[in-house]
Amino acid sequence: MKTMSRTLLAAGLALGLAFSAAQAQAPKPPSPAAIGYAKEILTMKNASAMYASAVPNIVQRTKDSILQNNLNYQKDLNEVSLVVAQQLAGKEKEIGEQMAKIYATDFTEQELKDLVTFYKSPLGQKLLAQEPKSIQNSMSYMNQWAQTFSEEVNGVFRAEMRKRGKEI
Repeated sequence: MKTMSRTLLAAGLALGLAFSAAQAQAPKPPSPAAIGYAKEILTMKNASAMYASAVPNIVQRTKDSILQNNLNYQKDLNEVSLVVAQQLAGKEKEIGEQMAKIYATDFTEQELKDLVTFYKSPLGQKLLAQEPKSIQNSMSYMNQWAQTFSEEVNGVFRAEMRKRGKEI
């Protein structure tokens, strides 16, 4: 009986310690104010443009996938896709809500408040206006660089293979 009591006591203590450790590691949920600042930042950055067409795109992909094995239902699937898209319109807002919670978890309330202040400043406004162009130009450069570098790598491969007497 004593052994069982000790075992139960030890198990309870271990469980209690594990629960305490889990609670200590769990992140504190963000405050409503932090979420509000995060939403304001995401609005200023026009983040919704990234996911605005998520519902219609997923509905279209799903319809196309179903259609591959059901070509005789094309007319019905086209009609149903309109109904489904209408029923699920607005679900993409869940993405924005979760993005705000992520920002509010990754940044402190004060940091988010400071970011809102920054984005409202002249430099912040310039960043908001210019950053998409800068990113697009950077991506264009990276694509051009990758193409040129790929050709260079191809040339080196061919030269090394020629040294081995193998023409590719």
